[in-house]
Amino acid sequence: MNKEGSLSINSENIFPIIKKWLYSDHDIFFRELVSNGCDAITKLKKLDIMGEVNLPADEKFKIEVIADNKNNTLTFIDNGIGMTADEVDEYINQIAFSGAAAFMEEYKDKTSNDQIIGHFGLGFYSAFMVADHVTIETLSYKDGASAVKWDCADGMEFTMSECDKDTRGTKITLYINDDSVEFTNYYRALEVLNKYCSFMPVEIFLTDPNKEEKIESTADESDESDKTDSTEENNKPTAINDVNPLWNKHPNECSDEEYKAFYQKVFMDYKEPLFWIHLNMDYPFNLKGILYFPKINMEYESAEGVIKLYNNQVFIADNIKEVIPEFLMLLKGVIDCPDLPLNVSRSALQNDGFVKKISDYITKKVADKLSGMCKTKREDYEKYWDDISPFIKYGCLKDEKFCEKMSDYVLFKNIDDKFLTFKDCLENNKDENENTIFYTDNPLLQSQYINMFKEQNIDVIVLNDRIDTPFIQQLEMKNEGVKFKRVDGDLGDTFSEKLSEDDEKKYKDALTEAFKKALGRDEINIEVKKMKDSSIPCIITVNEDDRRMNDMMKMYGLSDMGSMNNSILTLNSDNTLVQYLIDKPDGKYNDIICKHLYDLAVISNTPLNAESMTAFINRNNEILKLLIDQA
Repeated sequence: MNKEGSLSINSENIFPIIKKWLYSDHDIFFRELVSNGCDAITKLKKLDIMGEVNLPADEKFKIEVIADNKNNTLTFIDNGIGMTADEVDEYINQIAFSGAAAFMEEYKDKTSNDQIIGHFGLGFYSAFMVADHVTIETLSYKDGASAVKWDCADGMEFTMSECDKDTRGTKITLYINDDSVEFTNYYRALEVLNKYCSFMPVEIFLTDPNKEEKIESTADESDESDKTDSTEENNKPTAINDVNPLWNKHPNECSDEEYKAFYQKVFMDYKEPLFWIHLNMDYPFNLKGILYFPKINMEYESAEGVIKLYNNQVFIADNIKEVIPEFLMLLKGVIDCPDLPLNVSRSALQNDGFVKKISDYITKKVADKLSGMCKTKREDYEKYWDDISPFIKYGCLKDEKFCEKMSDYVLFKNIDDKFLTFKDCLENNKDENENTIFYTDNPLLQSQYINMFKEQNIDVIVLNDRIDTPFIQQLEMKNEGVKFKRVDGDLGDTFSEKLSEDDEKKYKDALTEAFKKALGRDEINIEVKKMKDSSIPCIITVNEDDRRMNDMMKMYGLSDMGSMNNSILTLNSDNTLVQYLIDKPDGKYNDIICKHLYDLAVISNTPLNAESMTAFINRNNEILKLLIDQA
């Protein structure tokens, strides 16, 4: 059966292309060769089920990977279906002819539910990304078959001959080139296998043939039997994968402890997830998975998740945006979809409307889970709200369908820690402030304003996430006439009584002159009102639209308009200090009173800059000295 020849391909330049461009990551050859071994075993199990072959009841299927860093080789061994000489000629010598496709076509009416991983004939040739010399030794399950050895040493020319392999299956040996010897290190190989093969459906074992030699060299005076026991223990193959991942089970079969353990194992996250969604769908496409809502400290951590995509338990990639809706990439989870239309390297997706259906399904399931929780487990939903609100708001901004489904289940927490829906907020304010929702983004800093609202029994919600500004702008666009106003915005007549036009003009002229002189600023904007709370001397207000524009410009690193330049200093004509400034325009302490009132108003709105804070502290000391002198 000796045979020599050149590989049947369409271009003699195929191998340089394979080495450089076929796969985005060079370590991916592990995935391709191990998944080919899984296919070989799955094919044999199918044939056994169909009665075309009789296997022992205790047959143990496995794939063994041998990392030999002494000889710079990697070996992949399976005890699957094996190949005859004709099959090697058909599937190996003709690049891109898929043996998996041929098998599925032949047995399409008889196959069981087990899935064939392989889609393409190029997987085997990923070996030449890291090896210049590759051999295959294989023995078919078929009666009377002869073992075959395939040897290709330069990437183009091959030889085929009979060999002495006497066990069913295939052994592939890669003689690793100098640029890729790192992969022959046991721990590097283990790292890559864990990355791609942690959940493949056949047990995978990784061994290091040099471990025994290392142990013997350090056991100088050990008892021979002890040395043997130690060698056997340390050379025992290590199973690296879970053949029955949690996502393949029915949700009713999984405990909370299993979900949490799986999360910690896969994502190495010591914090428990808030809750999870188990996806399990058979029609119109096959999709399983688990999505976790992680607990994130938004102040110190980036809101970036990881969703691992699998195809028949074979890892494809993280966060493939064609499948995973963008806003769900804040979550952590796994999704396994055997029906994905992958390209030749399994590393990206073909442009297919089917993929959009998968994405829409995932979005729907997440929305169903969240809305269902809000309706039936409102207490839990509220308990999680602070953690999940950024996910939901981001989803509403990015996905119109998700926004429609979640519109009634977005919550707002008021200053009394009570949760309200959007409709609740509008209903609470409809009598005095129709279509207006007041909010604070810093309850501590804006406490003076909040107290004013409390005294008037006006509800105030808390919006202190970065995503809140674009989110409320979206709500305003979708709900004509509705306006969100921060508590330090234009207060209208809610907190004040009308002054006569003459008094208002007289007071404004006097106070404007006093504050311009004291602050040395001609551009200051002043209003005078008779506030219902006489204890408040003055407040700073900023037009909502101007402030949002200012914040947006700062966000993009542009020169802002100056938060104080477009603000208004509203003075309370009913306050004792303000009345003193009106009645005594030449008062001895007018300058210090004006400066101090202005800084107090600013502090209730935004932190002082360093220079202003220093002046404020010095002025406090000066005022205290004046009090002592007056005592």
